[in-house]
Amino acid sequence: MSQPGAAERTAAIDSGRAVIPVAPAVEPAHAASQTRATPERDARRAALEDFFIPDLCANRRVFTVVLTAELIAVTLSLARPGALFLMELARISLFLQWLGLTSAALLCYARPWLARTSVPRASLGAFVLLMLNTALVSEAALFVGGNFGGNFGGIGLSETLFPREHWPFLLRNEGICVIAAAMLLRYFYITHQWQRHVRAEARSRIEALQARIRPHFLFNSLNTIAALTRSDALRAEEAVEDLADLFRATLRDSHSPLRLKEEFELTRVYQRIEQLRLGERLKVRWDVAGLPMRAFVPGLTIQPLLENAIYHGIEPLDRGGTVTVSGRVVAGDIEIVVTNPVGTARGGNERAGNRIALDNIRQRLALAYDQAATLAIDQPAGEYRVTIRFPYTE
Repeated sequence: MSQPGAAERTAAIDSGRAVIPVAPAVEPAHAASQTRATPERDARRAALEDFFIPDLCANRRVFTVVLTAELIAVTLSLARPGALFLMELARISLFLQWLGLTSAALLCYARPWLARTSVPRASLGAFVLLMLNTALVSEAALFVGGNFGGNFGGIGLSETLFPREHWPFLLRNEGICVIAAAMLLRYFYITHQWQRHVRAEARSRIEALQARIRPHFLFNSLNTIAALTRSDALRAEEAVEDLADLFRATLRDSHSPLRLKEEFELTRVYQRIEQLRLGERLKVRWDVAGLPMRAFVPGLTIQPLLENAIYHGIEPLDRGGTVTVSGRVVAGDIEIVVTNPVGTARGGNERAGNRIALDNIRQRLALAYDQAATLAIDQPAGEYRVTIRFPYTE
């Protein structure tokens, strides 16, 4: 059976109908094995992501290892003015690059096993691996120098590039490894603890922003429901269910993003509640057919934009107006634009809180995407336009 396209999904959202995806049938035995494997896999993945030793196989970190080793080689070469600089740099660079890259590869492949143990045991295991790798690389340098050094162009490579004394060279490298490994592991642990603190603070801020619902919206919704109970009990019941769905969304796990389809459905729930109160004064035009509904978005990102547009744009106008929600994909990013007419509150004073609401949304995007997401505000004649842009991920 074919899956509905973007136009059909958008039409379903516009009509207010819930779009519930139907999962393919799964054999009971296969489903049971998947059910057992998924929690274990998720637990291992969570432990690996929360491990204090970073993933040294990542391209950026490999480049960091190479650059750090080369900077150390330059520093050590400059510290020996009596030796030929380029020859000394070549000798030290050759050894440090091999040592750095093999150590990074060893920690990278041992990381899944180390992550399953406690921090002291993982630190001891990483320390032992670094010591063993330093000994092996040192022995390899001694072996190559002793057997394949030879002479090239009259230059004794074995005497110039490779060490000649076995035990002094090996013990000196092991001593340096003890100091460097202890400092490196300590740095990894402190950095990891700092990052955990930052993530915990970010999660707290996200949860605080997600749990924030304007008191005026709750009071107005309850008053609307109370009025409907006397005139239209069925619509009052639907309004109570919509309000429950909205509050349930604010209490869900804030760490998990929503699909765009789910976020639009939630925003439509809020629209229906406000439609009961404002009636014909509120019109919302949706132009989101070009958006991929499976893309992820931080929960409660679009709904506050619509709430902001209604509260600061539509309510102050005696005749109301139309809020336009449009979206498109631009250069691998999702762009959503919410436009509303502008006006002043009754009594001539502009409503407060608009900037605070947008700042909260901007913080949510920054916490989820860092600098990859933006929120821009434009004020053409008679309109107020908010544009959010964030990476397209599925």
